[in-house]
Amino acid sequence: MLEDMSFSSSPLVTVILPIRNERAFIERCLGAVLAQDYPAERMEILIADGMSDDDTRAIIAALPGAERVRIIDNPRRIQSAGLNAAIAQATGDILVRVDGHTLIAPDYVRQCVAALQATGADNVGGAMDPVGLTATGAAIAAAGKSPFAVPTAFHVSQEPQFTDTVYLGAWPRRVFERVGGFNEHVGVNEDYELNYRIRASGGTIYFSPAIRSVYYGRQTFPDLARQYYRYGRSKVKTLREHPASLRPRQLVAPLFVAGLVGGLPLSALSGALRRLWLAGLLAYLAANLVFSFKAAERIEAQAVWRLPLVFLTIHLAWGFGFWVGLLASQKTQIR
Repeated sequence: MLEDMSFSSSPLVTVILPIRNERAFIERCLGAVLAQDYPAERMEILIADGMSDDDTRAIIAALPGAERVRIIDNPRRIQSAGLNAAIAQATGDILVRVDGHTLIAPDYVRQCVAALQATGADNVGGAMDPVGLTATGAAIAAAGKSPFAVPTAFHVSQEPQFTDTVYLGAWPRRVFERVGGFNEHVGVNEDYELNYRIRASGGTIYFSPAIRSVYYGRQTFPDLARQYYRYGRSKVKTLREHPASLRPRQLVAPLFVAGLVGGLPLSALSGALRRLWLAGLLAYLAANLVFSFKAAERIEAQAVWRLPLVFLTIHLAWGFGFWVGLLASQKTQIR
């Protein structure tokens, strides 16, 4: 822990944005960073660009305040590599991550600094507040705030608490000096893997609802399926390096997929197994409908029917991704 951490009233902060081809969102995202109420002279802005081949850089250059922004190249084009490249060049005492599809509140940086100072935590973050731009996107956003989809504090809670992981993150620089940077070999699970190493070293992670942002997430079923499939596969990569990082909640979707797929041939062996398999399916359907009904309060009527399909897509994609990742891992070990 960093309970002995002492900052001046306005420590130097480096805001890091790992991006690639963000022409649709970069003006809003970076505009929100430039509009922070934190003293501009105490805030450095670094963009790690994964070699964008659209007009992302031109849009950045045209923004008011662009002279405050420094762009560095990320030839590997993955977020973890971009984050590490930016960390290596950052001069701030505190590092704050912002992603390209996120709009941070005007006091975001100030609240991150305040939470670090008040708690002595090694990483602080706020809630992921998803937004839908389409009817399907609205259903995806509503499901993302349900414990039936992703039961982590930053998705479902509004209570400040120490937890296992947070959205995005803000760290004192010394954290990276102690535990190292982001792991570039665990896919899109780099944030959870870093937080596990922080906790394993005796550090703490703190969730503060005062740290506010809006996330423009996936808006279609295919994009949602690809996202959670990658999450499932990346989780296996983290477990290979840190088996003790596994949480019971992370096994629910893989067990559901195993029961769904494996139960079908087994149900042909006996009536009892068939009834058990059908009972499991009915139990899942009932739970899905109950949580869909609760999530429906947050969206308009035309998006409601999509909610059960969103939950099913999340669970199937994450579960299948996990098993595919596990099989690929076993093949690698055999070789």
